[in-house]
Amino acid sequence: MDFPSASEQYKILIENTEEIISEDEFLEKLTDSLVNKNPLRCKLGIDPSAPDIHLGHAVVLHKLRQFQELGHHVIIILGDFTGRVGDPTGRSEMRKQLSEEDVLSNARTYQEQIFHILNEEKTEVTYNSQWLGKLHFPEVIELASKLTVARMMEREDFDRRYNNNIPIGIHEFFYPLMQGYDSVAIRADIEFGATEQKFNLLMGRQLQRDYGQKSQVAFIMPILVGTDGVQKMSKTLNNYIGVNETPDEIYGKVMSIADEIMPAYFRLATTLSSSEVSSLLSDLNHGRLHPRDAKMRLAREIVTLYHDSTAGKDAEDQFRQVFQMREIPEEILVKEIPGPVDIVTAMSSTGMTPSKSEARRLIEQGGVKINGQTVSAKEAVLEKNSEQVVQVGKRKFLRIKVL
Repeated sequence: MDFPSASEQYKILIENTEEIISEDEFLEKLTDSLVNKNPLRCKLGIDPSAPDIHLGHAVVLHKLRQFQELGHHVIIILGDFTGRVGDPTGRSEMRKQLSEEDVLSNARTYQEQIFHILNEEKTEVTYNSQWLGKLHFPEVIELASKLTVARMMEREDFDRRYNNNIPIGIHEFFYPLMQGYDSVAIRADIEFGATEQKFNLLMGRQLQRDYGQKSQVAFIMPILVGTDGVQKMSKTLNNYIGVNETPDEIYGKVMSIADEIMPAYFRLATTLSSSEVSSLLSDLNHGRLHPRDAKMRLAREIVTLYHDSTAGKDAEDQFRQVFQMREIPEEILVKEIPGPVDIVTAMSSTGMTPSKSEARRLIEQGGVKINGQTVSAKEAVLEKNSEQVVQVGKRKFLRIKVL
């Protein structure tokens, strides 16, 4: 198969990147790759610190998929060793160390989820315990000698914690060294990461030089803001959209984002071409495309990515039915409870709310409906031998059968 020229690949691959260190080296590597018929070795390290991958992680994975389609070799390093230490990047305190069991459990789910995006046949998956776990102590000392304390303290998070008298564990200093050594171990040509990973990516470049290798190129990708429109996407902050979520969940979450962050989502969370995205955003900015319609297109594209086009269309039809036409969805979870029962007890006992007090609060705010009608009284009763559809907020429905 003939692949595009180095300059054509370069043009495709630099789209939607934050920074490349360095662009000249990248073009040189692309050229050498074609001349020598030797695919670039593209590295992404992932610490399995949580069991789910979300659209924020997917930004880098989609870039890797572009490299695969151009014939390059992708290596995913699951940090079963580094994950036990935990990346201190962006941390205001020492990260809790995960057990080996937790890390390996999370790693298994990661392997399943990354292939929603990457081509499994063209992806090498490995664990960094294969080399880090085999280093003898003299080799660890040699590795530690490659970096000064002053250089490590240039990290903003370490500097901030030191100046605020927040403890820094010596083991945390080893994290960027271990991530950098991963690049040495697999002889990476390119390493990928978000903007917050810049220090760690540059560490890989330095260590490769120290160990007599040619330095990798650092591909730094932008961070996708979460559904709150403020902070980066994170499961901890509950502002994430998981790639493993149902089509209706993904569609509904995308429709909930602010109009202002739609451009970033079109560029970073879809695989639409840059020309198509530019055309869409131009129509949006000039009033030729309604923001609601643009967002529905965005939601459909994202659902299609992680499920299929049928799921994307079905999720859109469901959204129109429930939210635009104000109808009740066709498929709703059913639970049976004894009755008669007041609505507050029914909501808490079926798990619609975590407590009776939360149920009362939602009713007082007008956030609860029975069969499409807003509940105005906390004392409302569901009679025996009846069936009611209870709705909490915009997206939570439950069909309650009162026995």
